[in-house]
Amino acid sequence: MSETRTNKLRLELRRGVLILSVLASSKEPQYGYSLRKHLSEAGIEIDEGTLYPLIRRLAEQELLDSEWKNTDGRERRYYLLSEKGHQVLEQLTEDWQQLNQSISALLEKV
Repeated sequence: MSETRTNKLRLELRRGVLILSVLASSKEPQYGYSLRKHLSEAGIEIDEGTLYPLIRRLAEQELLDSEWKNTDGRERRYYLLSEKGHQVLEQLTEDWQQLNQSISALLEKV
């Protein structure tokens, strides 16, 4: 399989996990850059062109609350997991753990 095809498959694999990662990382107030840095430190690289539309979409879905704050003389939009976001994160976490167990069992047979 070509490297290009493998990279495309890798991106598809990561796409759904990014939502779970952003929600889990938004338990504390984060602005875009701090969220990206937090994810990177956890080993999840995400470019700005993917992150910013994702957090806006999650805010539109009422999974993240947002507010503008002036910090260090700069206006930044901070995002925080909403009550609805907590509920969705809890359910997605359970789903992820069950799926991960199932996939691990399948991979052991390979």
